[in-house]
Amino acid sequence: TPSPAPGAIVLHPGAGAPSRCWPVERYAAVADALRARGRRVVVTGGADEGDLVARLAKLAGLPDTDVFAGGLPYDRLSALVAGARAVVSGDTGIAHLAVAHAVPTVTLFGPVPPSRWGPPDHPRHRALWHPGPDGDPHGHETDPALLRIGTDDVLKALDALDALREAP
Repeated sequence: TPSPAPGAIVLHPGAGAPSRCWPVERYAAVADALRARGRRVVVTGGADEGDLVARLAKLAGLPDTDVFAGGLPYDRLSALVAGARAVVSGDTGIAHLAVAHAVPTVTLFGPVPPSRWGPPDHPRHRALWHPGPDGDPHGHETDPALLRIGTDDVLKALDALDALREAP
């Protein structure tokens, strides 16, 4: 299956619990900054995340062609991730899929440290996390540690991945 958006940066705002969901407004700010740099940004979401994906797409002014809501069939999601420039998400399944495809990731951690569920120690994977007491990975409110990650942190991590890509 070919990627429906080769070379795009994939933003995935959802997660299995609200405690692991970074605010959608921050994802939109990241999308705006990336698009201003000429990058294609697409957004994905699970079957029950249609409203979240639609909100992000609207806030970021993404065209319908760059919105993959409703839970893509696994082969199509896998192809999208495999062909991505990078995947930005919380600590959730798509981050693991990107690691499996050796695609660069920026993974945002809040309630649980990346040492527990994070990507392998490799330059193409950036785990953003502010140390603190463990939270509830299944909680109903965004974890306070996750809220300490700013949009600039994500953009700097993506810049570092680009620098790696361009290194000789």
